[in-house]
Amino acid sequence: MKKFVAVAGNIGVGKSTLVDLLCRKLGWEPFYEPVTENPYLADFYNDMETWAFHSQVFFLTHRLRAHHLISGHPTSVVQDRSVYEDAEIFAQNLYLQGYIHPRDYETYRELYETVMQFLPPPDLVIYLRASVPTLSQRIARRGRDYERSITPEYLGSLSRLYEKWIASFTLCPVLTVPADDVDYVAHSGHLNLIVRKVEEKLTGREEVIFEPDEVARAAED
Repeated sequence: MKKFVAVAGNIGVGKSTLVDLLCRKLGWEPFYEPVTENPYLADFYNDMETWAFHSQVFFLTHRLRAHHLISGHPTSVVQDRSVYEDAEIFAQNLYLQGYIHPRDYETYRELYETVMQFLPPPDLVIYLRASVPTLSQRIARRGRDYERSITPEYLGSLSRLYEKWIASFTLCPVLTVPADDVDYVAHSGHLNLIVRKVEEKLTGREEVIFEPDEVARAAED
């Protein structure tokens, strides 16, 4: 039976890496964010208040299309970042910072909530939770030029929205991974531990957590 799993989490937390490793381990299909040039992006960075709404609608349109394609995919898929994060995290953050006007934000939310009624949710969301220092270290380590301007304050504001969103998310089961302590790149045992927890959640087990002692043991495998 095919499964649709979405990996969610803040910038730099390791979503793409986990998608790749999970798909190799499980033999599933990875689905990364389509590389599509946002025609509003240059204008957005020059004048965020004028172009934030347009830019977010563009991103939302492409994310909704991706979600629809995945829901009809014939095999099991792991998605890098969900459509929910576009609306609940990034668009909301721009609204709270004053870059999206209240009237425009209400229109955006109505569009998002209306379309989502017609799209099936994933079978599981894997939420990678990490502290701001961990996120900053990982962003610096991968050395992407366009990420150099990302501040701890910005990461912190996104993290607060992530926590608020995941606490109220009920569309499908959620597996929360303590990404400060679980290093699935350095330790194959940690990847195996995640795979086991994913399988437990997908078979209907409700209470699935990462105990500190099992995380420590897995690091030695």
